[in-house]
Amino acid sequence: MERKPKKDPKDMRHGYTTGACATAVSKAALLALITKEEQETSTIHLPIGRDATFTIEKCIFEENAVSCETIKDAGDDPDATHQALIVGTVSWADTPGIHLDGGIGVGRVTKPGLPVPVGEAAINPVPRKMIYSTVQGVLDEFHITRGVNVVISVPKGEEIAKKTLNGRLGILGGISILGTRGTVVPFSSSAYMASIVQAISVAKEAGCEHLVVTTGGRSEKFAMKQYPHLAEEAFIEMGDFVGFTLKHCKRLGIKQVSLVGMMGKFSKVAQGVMMVHSKSAPIDFNFLAQLAEDIGADEETIAQVLEANTASQVGEMMMEKGYDAFFHRLCEACCFSSIHHIKGGLTLSTSIYSMQGQLLGRADDIASIDEVDWDRG
Repeated sequence: MERKPKKDPKDMRHGYTTGACATAVSKAALLALITKEEQETSTIHLPIGRDATFTIEKCIFEENAVSCETIKDAGDDPDATHQALIVGTVSWADTPGIHLDGGIGVGRVTKPGLPVPVGEAAINPVPRKMIYSTVQGVLDEFHITRGVNVVISVPKGEEIAKKTLNGRLGILGGISILGTRGTVVPFSSSAYMASIVQAISVAKEAGCEHLVVTTGGRSEKFAMKQYPHLAEEAFIEMGDFVGFTLKHCKRLGIKQVSLVGMMGKFSKVAQGVMMVHSKSAPIDFNFLAQLAEDIGADEETIAQVLEANTASQVGEMMMEKGYDAFFHRLCEACCFSSIHHIKGGLTLSTSIYSMQGQLLGRADDIASIDEVDWDRG
């Protein structure tokens, strides 16, 4: 089978956020309620300063309400909510003002630390502002002063939410209505970074004083076994954003952080690379060879490290030859580099696992740099 060529990032198609979709269907439903006319499209103004037009798939008239539907298009971004049906239902209210809530498939906040208060629908601040201002604009246009109810629903939202971190964050019953730009940038790091910030905030509000940050789902499973006494909120997937995560932990006053991951990414952290995407920086095999020399590895092994293709290969080599001290040394270097990067303020631990879940090495409770054992300039 012929493999499709990868798209250049600049050629990737942008999409729209759930917040933009929710705003579009709210406007369409209100217009239909006022004019008694079915809406086929809905044009809204996005936070990034331009307009966008959405196709209204259905416009359903009920006795006292109108529901409009659109299908979310996330463009070329692998978003969990791509192709989700977003529904806005608008009805007249008995009291003045705009009353916004979430219906089926929109989660409800159950833990403090998020930008939405506990008990409210998980419709984030920017989408709320978009919906309020757009709905008010329509009311002003038609010189209407009576109140309206706006309910946003996502029929398959509860199922979609299982693919997200909502449950960990205490958002139950469905997805969050998100977006700060109105558009989705394919493979954007901003959304992931925002989820890290939210997770740390929730952990802080839950009273977690010790956080465990991991590079992915597999390392998180290993971490949960290593730290069974910690609450679920204490475990945060940081992905490739090591430096960003640690700086935010420090900013929020977290005192103790444990890093849990594997050889490849943590070899980069040890050498001072704090954004560990595969394309961020190459593995420094000279650095790994120096660590091997420091723990007394023989010359043949050191030479093999210099000729290795991957950090995992180096790890396997050290395991086979019984150089367990190498992994402890590598964990120490991760702590030292991290402390150097954030300019202190955290007590750090690091654990490195094999892909199969074997604990290769760990260094615990390091709060300052040992200048004798670590010299990175």
